[in-house]
Amino acid sequence: MRVSHRLIGSVVSVVGPLALLAATPVAAHADAGPGLDHLTITVADSDNGSDGTYELECSPAGGTHSDPGAACGRLDELEAQGVDPFAPVADDARCTMQYGGPATARVTGTWHGRAVDSSYAMSNGCEIGRWQQMEPVLPATGP
Repeated sequence: MRVSHRLIGSVVSVVGPLALLAATPVAAHADAGPGLDHLTITVADSDNGSDGTYELECSPAGGTHSDPGAACGRLDELEAQGVDPFAPVADDARCTMQYGGPATARVTGTWHGRAVDSSYAMSNGCEIGRWQQMEPVLPATGP
């Protein structure tokens, strides 16, 4: 059986580029593009008109958050300081027994490639400080 050079050339011209795509590592397509840092922020009982659910995207900053640039900047600032903004208060923390109000918030999504599911409240001094550390990601609740 004789195979023409034209047929071989056609097969190579179709299969060659497909083989190159298959050989490209998946990580090359998982760059730090839009959607890598995507958080959903839900606020309730804030008593300041900030209740609702907001989307925050960083790199570039965007979403339905009232100030995505400032919020993303704050998260970057905390990370540069070595602070995990989504970490809970340590179990052995000594917290003042003060009540900051009924406001609660939940942040879910992905930040710098890791899953986030973190809750915030104003139930004691440590939790109030943790909330304030996250402003303007979370709305300001003080006077």
